Amino acid sequence: MKNALKILRYTMPHMGWLLLAVACAFVSVSLTLYIPVLVGNAVDVMLGKGRVDMSLVLSVVIRIGVSVGIIVLFQWLMTQSTNVVAAKTTRDLRQEVFNKFNEVELRYIDSHPQGDLISRIINDVDAVGDGLTQVILQLLSGVVTIVGTLIFMLSINIWIALVVVVLTPLSVLVAAVIGRMCARSFREQQELQGEISAYVEETVGNQKVVKAFAYEDRAAEAFERKNQRLFKVGLKAQFAGALANPCTRFVNNMVYAVTGIVGALTVISSFMGALTIGQLACFLTYANQYTKPFNEVTGVLTQIQTALAAAGRVFAVIETESEPGEENKLEPSSSKGNVEFRHVSFSYIKEKPLIRDFSLSVKSGQQVAIVGPTGCGKTTLINLIMRFYEVDGGEILIDGVKTSDMKRESLRNMFGMVLQDSWLFEGTIMENLRYSNPDASDDEIIAAAKAAHAHSFIRKMPKGYDTRVAENGSNLSQGQRQLLCIARVMAMNPPMLILDEATSSIDTLTEVRVQKAFQKLMNGRTSFVVAHRLSTIRESDVILVMKDGNIIEQGTHEELLSEKGFYFNLFNSQFAQ
Repeated sequence: MKNALKILRYTMPHMGWLLLAVACAFVSVSLTLYIPVLVGNAVDVMLGKGRVDMSLVLSVVIRIGVSVGIIVLFQWLMTQSTNVVAAKTTRDLRQEVFNKFNEVELRYIDSHPQGDLISRIINDVDAVGDGLTQVILQLLSGVVTIVGTLIFMLSINIWIALVVVVLTPLSVLVAAVIGRMCARSFREQQELQGEISAYVEETVGNQKVVKAFAYEDRAAEAFERKNQRLFKVGLKAQFAGALANPCTRFVNNMVYAVTGIVGALTVISSFMGALTIGQLACFLTYANQYTKPFNEVTGVLTQIQTALAAAGRVFAVIETESEPGEENKLEPSSSKGNVEFRHVSFSYIKEKPLIRDFSLSVKSGQQVAIVGPTGCGKTTLINLIMRFYEVDGGEILIDGVKTSDMKRESLRNMFGMVLQDSWLFEGTIMENLRYSNPDASDDEIIAAAKAAHAHSFIRKMPKGYDTRVAENGSNLSQGQRQLLCIARVMAMNPPMLILDEATSSIDTLTEVRVQKAFQKLMNGRTSFVVAHRLSTIRESDVILVMKDGNIIEQGTHEELLSEKGFYFNLFNSQFAQ
C-alpha cells in the first residue's frame, strides 16, 4: 500500500490529464448505464400480442446507437489521457532514479551489480508504468460504474439492490487473500530479473574473456540455472495471480444468479416490491455491470502486483541517502597544489581496516608516485583525495583547507584524472575530447591530442575528429582509447593531476612519447601517479611505497634503491636479468 501511495504522489503533477480522464470516464460510464434503461423500456413496449410499438422501438435503437458512438469516443479519450499520465509519471520516475545515481555515494554504486541498477531504471520503471495504466483505467471506470449502477439499482428496487451489495464483498475478500499470497512471489520475480540483467550485462560486456577461457558452456549453464529459478518463481507468481480472476468471477456469477432468482420471484409474487420484466432485465444488467469492475481489477492483478514489486525496487533507489548537502561549502577557484593527509583512516568494510593513521605532506609542484602490491591502498588513496569516498577518520587538506569543507565539484575541478579503465561514450572523437572542457575550441582540442600523441591516429580515421566512437570505444584499440583519455585531460589543463596506471595499455615507444608529454603537463603541477611499471616513475620527486594501507618507504628512486628494502626488491623483480 505504501508503494501505491508513493506512485500516486508522482501522478499529482499531471492532475489536468487525470481530471480529463475522470470526466471521460464519467460520460462513458453514465451512457453505458443509460443503455440498460433504454433496453428495459424497449422490452416493456414489446410485451403482449399486438402491443409492439415499432416507432418507440426504433427511437430506442437510435438512442442506443448514438450512446454507443459517444461511449466509444470518450473511452478512447480516457485511454489516451491515462496513457499520457502513465508515460509522464514513468518519465519522471526514470529521471529521478537517474539523478539519484549521480547523487548517491560511490559506495552505493560499487556495492550493487550494474546490471541490476540498469534493470531498475528500465524494466522496473516500465513495469510501474504498465501497472499504473491498468490501475487508472480500471479505477476510474470502476468507481463511476459501481456508484452509478448502485444508484440505478436502488431506484429500481432497494431490497434486491441490498442483496447485491451485501454479497459482492465476497469477491473482494477472495481477491485480497490471493493478492497477499502472491505478493512475495512477485517481489522475488523482480529481484531475479535484476539478477539476470546483471549477469547478462557482465557476460556480454566481457565476451573476450569468456571465449578466451572457453567458458561459453559454463556461462550458459550458469545462466540456465538463474533462468530456471526465474521460471519457477514466475510460474508460481503468475499461477497465484491468475487464480484471482476465475475465483472472483465465480463469486460474482453466484451473486448474479441469486439476483436473478430473487428478481424473478419478485416479478411473479411481488414479495419484495413491484417489478416488471423490463425492470428485471435492466436490473440484471446493472447487477452484472456492478460486479464487472471487481472482475476487471482481478484480471490485471498480475500486472498490478508486478508493478508494486517493481515500485519497491525503484523507490529503494530513490530513497537511498544522497551525499551530504553542500550548503555553505567553500568554492575555491584556484589551487597552489599543496596536499596534506593528517592521520587518515579508511575501510570499505568496517570489519576490515585498510588505511590506518596515514599522514603525508605533498608540496606544490611535486610529482608523487605511489607504488606497491595489489590491494595495498594506492587507488583508495586517490578515491579519498577526490572524495569519491569519505574518510572514516582524520582529514585531507588542499592549501590548508579541508576537502570536506569544499564543494565536491570545486574540489574535483582541481584535478585531471586519467584512469587505467579508459571510458569513452558513444559520440564523435571531438565530443569525447571536449567532455572535460566543454568551452575548449577545436584548436585547443587538437593541440591536446597532438600533445598526447593521439592526433596521428585520429587523422587516419575515416572522418578524423568527427569519427563516431562506438559504445565504450569498442571500435578502437585499448591503446587508442587510453590516448584519447589522456588527451581529454590535457584539454582540461587542470592545476593538479592524477594518473592511475595511465599508460598501462600503450606500447613502449608511444609510452616514452606520452611520458614526455606528461612531464611537460606536470611541470609546475602537483601530480599523483599510481604505477605498477616502475620504469615510468624514476623521475618522481617522491615515491611512496605502500603496503597494507601504510607507507613503509618514502624517497626518490635512487634513495629507495640504496636502502635495498621493499622497493629495491620490487624494482629488481621487474628488471631481473
